[in-house]
Amino acid sequence: MTSINKLINTAIAGLNPRQKEVISARFGLNGGTGQTLAAIGEKLHVTRERVRQIENGAIVIIKRNIGKSSELEAAIEKVKKYIAGKGGITKKAEVVRFAATIAPGAKENQIDFLADASGVFHLYREDDAFHPFYYVTDKDLKGARTFVEGWVAFLKGRKEKVLAESYEVQLASFLRTKSFERPVADNYLGVSKHIHQNPYGDVGLREWPEISPATVRDKIYLVLKKHGEPLHFEDIAKHINKAKFDDEKALAPTVHNELIKDERFVLVGRGLYGLQEHGYEPGTAREVIAKILKTKGSMNTAEVMDAVNKQRFFKPNTILINLQNRSFFERMSDGKYRVRES
Repeated sequence: MTSINKLINTAIAGLNPRQKEVISARFGLNGGTGQTLAAIGEKLHVTRERVRQIENGAIVIIKRNIGKSSELEAAIEKVKKYIAGKGGITKKAEVVRFAATIAPGAKENQIDFLADASGVFHLYREDDAFHPFYYVTDKDLKGARTFVEGWVAFLKGRKEKVLAESYEVQLASFLRTKSFERPVADNYLGVSKHIHQNPYGDVGLREWPEISPATVRDKIYLVLKKHGEPLHFEDIAKHINKAKFDDEKALAPTVHNELIKDERFVLVGRGLYGLQEHGYEPGTAREVIAKILKTKGSMNTAEVMDAVNKQRFFKPNTILINLQNRSFFERMSDGKYRVRES
């Protein structure tokens, strides 16, 4: 098993000092990250175009060296086959880990160099849509792009199903219409920035606030939805910070301010907030009692208390005092209460 440094030295053998300097700087072969043509030109006191010419001349020699070295050629071919076996594209980190098993010490910049110099496989640099990855052919790249775009479009119309049922269920349904095996699909989706997993394990589109909450309000909503019952605003802040949606720390006063502003959140007790979609009703005790009686019909005291406590955390005396307000509620002969008609 040949070390990566030996393979790199074989590839750059025969380069003149200026060519070695340019190649080393471009790909960070001596450590660090690759430099731009402009940065190298400034250091060497030449134009960026001249640096490009030196680089191109060096690549011609390097390709010739690769063709002459069975050992180097075999190592590059193994990396290519690994990528091809994954569907033609693979995450950069995974390829580097594999390369290190056949060429000990392999690092990203060295694999970038071999990809660029050999042309046997290629580097796709990180952009807004994808994490960095390697691919074998343009056809592989196009196939992966098409698959990811199709899946993203499929998801956009099924947000509620994905969140209610399962991302996995929807993906299985989508794959039944495609010719991709699941491992290949996972590989393609693994390089996409459109797909994200929140701290609770839910997977979906990054643009969905339930998957990647960007605002404090979205984080509050997700915490309350996952918790399933009301929380004190200070506890909500603690849950947000524990989940680590991002590097921004949630402060209890800020959380409280956002809870007050959004009608999705209902104050159900002193400092306690729940989600309206979970059945918690906004309003005063009298308003909540009136709505329950209008919706469910007349009730006795115990039934009213039970129904109210499913929506709000009022003290028993608060409920009793409101029921005794004859301007709004009427106690019938059977002991049940109803809303007094105006």
